[in-house]
Amino acid sequence: MEWIERLNGAVDYIEEHLTEDIDYEQVARAACCSSYHFQRMFSYMASVSLGEYIRRRRMSLAAVDLQGSEDKIVDIALKFGYGSPTAFNRAFQSVHGIAPSLVRDGGVSVKSFPPISFKITVKGVEEMNYRIEKKGEFRIVGVSQPLHREIEKNFEVVPQMWQKAGMDGTIPKLAGMMNGEPMGLLGVSVCNDEEVWRYYIAVASSKPVDDPLEAYVVPASTWAVFTGSGTNRSIQDLEQRIVMEWLPASGYEYANAPDIEVYLNADPQNAQYEVWIPVVKK
Repeated sequence: MEWIERLNGAVDYIEEHLTEDIDYEQVARAACCSSYHFQRMFSYMASVSLGEYIRRRRMSLAAVDLQGSEDKIVDIALKFGYGSPTAFNRAFQSVHGIAPSLVRDGGVSVKSFPPISFKITVKGVEEMNYRIEKKGEFRIVGVSQPLHREIEKNFEVVPQMWQKAGMDGTIPKLAGMMNGEPMGLLGVSVCNDEEVWRYYIAVASSKPVDDPLEAYVVPASTWAVFTGSGTNRSIQDLEQRIVMEWLPASGYEYANAPDIEVYLNADPQNAQYEVWIPVVKK
C-alpha cells in the first residue's frame, strides 16, 4: 500500500542521514505529510517517539564503531552529532546502560536496535464511529503556548496548560464566550510546518477578546470527526486507533490543518469528546 511505502521511505531517509543533523520536515516530506502528523503517526505505530528512535539507531551504530574501530570516542561522538563527550556519554548510557569507555575496553553487552520497517496488519475488531465534515474557516478565542518541534517534548507542556487554565478561571471564562461551532471546549494543535507551532485551549466565538486571551482563525478544511467517551487516556487510545486502523484503509491522508479535540462536557472521568483529524482525499 502506498501509505506504508511512504512511511518506509521516510525510515530509509533517516537511515541515510544518521550521521547528519536530521531535518524532521524533510523526513515528513518523504511520507507526504507535515512534520507534526508524521511524528504522531510514527510514535503510535512504532511505540516510540521519532526522536528516541533516531537516538537508539545512532547509539546502536556508535556501539559498533566502539567495538570495531580504533576511532577516538570524541570522534565517534562528533560523527553522530554530539559536540561534547559529556552529551554523547549521557545519550549512550540512556540507551545501553553503560559508558562508551567500557564498550571500548570490551567484554560487556550492548543493545542493538535494527531499523524499523512498517507493514500492514489486520485490526479493527471494534467499531469506530466517525463522520466527514467540511467546514469553512471559523474563529476561536482562548490562550495559547508555543510547542516544541519534537512533539515528545510537549507531553508536559499541554497538561500543564490545562491545569493552569482550570485553576486561574480561564476555562469558565471561555465557556461563557462560546457562541459558535464546534460547541465545546477545544484543544487545538496548530502545527503547520511553515508556522510557529502553538497549542490553544479555546472555544469557537465571535466575541471580542481582552488580555490574556487571543484569537485565531482556523482555516477551512475537511475533518474526519470521531466520537468517544472516557478519560484522557481513552482519547489517546482513540487517536492511536485512528492512525493505525482507520487512516491506512480510509482513502484519506492527513491535510495541512489543525488537529482539534472537542470536549463536550466537564467530567474528567467520563468525558464526552470528539477528535477532529484534518484529511484530504488521496
